[in-house]
Amino acid sequence: MILLIELIDIEKQYIRKKAEPFIALRGVSLKLEKGEIFGVIGRSGAGKSTLLRSINLLERPTSGTVIVGGDDLTKLGEKELQEKRKKIGMIFQHFNLLSTATVRENIAFPLKISKLPAKAIRQKVDELLELVGLTAQQHQYPRQLSGGQKQRVGIARALANDPDVLLCDEATSALDPQTTDSILSLLRDINRKMGITILLITHEMGVIRAICDRVAVMEYGQIVESGTVLDVFLNPVHPITREFVSEVSDTLGSEALNAFAGAGRVVRINFRGEQTYEPVLYETVRGTSATFAILQGTVSRMKDVPYGQLIVELRGSDEDVNRIITELGQRGLAVSEL
Repeated sequence: MILLIELIDIEKQYIRKKAEPFIALRGVSLKLEKGEIFGVIGRSGAGKSTLLRSINLLERPTSGTVIVGGDDLTKLGEKELQEKRKKIGMIFQHFNLLSTATVRENIAFPLKISKLPAKAIRQKVDELLELVGLTAQQHQYPRQLSGGQKQRVGIARALANDPDVLLCDEATSALDPQTTDSILSLLRDINRKMGITILLITHEMGVIRAICDRVAVMEYGQIVESGTVLDVFLNPVHPITREFVSEVSDTLGSEALNAFAGAGRVVRINFRGEQTYEPVLYETVRGTSATFAILQGTVSRMKDVPYGQLIVELRGSDEDVNRIITELGQRGLAVSEL
């Protein structure tokens, strides 16, 4: 894979009168590969918006290095930086549309600033209107649009200069769940069709699970955990990550497990890929004198990857149960006792 964005030891301090400086980012380092969808999740005040805006230097870091497409943006002059920013599109939470301009005019705005010929602007706007599904609304004004339609205008405008990177600043947090799903589907299609690298920040684990390849979890201006979405979701380590995962997971708590379980040993088994649909547990237990009871089960998909999670009670001798756990591990499944 080709490295497109690299942040090295980014720190951001805000000087305050009669108070200690506020540190928004504390030595953050991050790498994004070309063509991936990378999510950053954190509570309000975690520093994720500051991190996002550091990539195009809308927030200039107090220290550290920002490399985009091989160029250290912190060393560029203002004119060079403006040219580089054209290849970094940005989508905002509250749309930031021109209220007195039509849909078509809003999308054309960055192209006019780039001084493209009128014919080229018309052709590009037509393409973008079709891409985001707003051809029929092209002569309407923002006040006549729904929230989802406004965000589609914002996405089209961000794509106007054919960016390599698309930064999404809480792009769905102002939308209802159904509209959120449609916007995430659009972003996923754009990523697949155009190969654009997408970095999005959110406070919703459901957004991360729906479209991201990798995720970083932030707290108090630091990245506390990162990895593939599937790894982080199935095996959260940091307490704040566990909180986010619990919001979209219906895993039984310890009290419920104690109520359901009998005299056996309770384990969690994580499946991924095609093994999710295979009778691995049955085949493994069948070779012993043990039995099992499923206390809870989930089968779903993380973006394009199927995964499953079973909580089961294994009933039998310690020798048989240990053998089952060992064999499941040998088959590539993650097994942990609860």
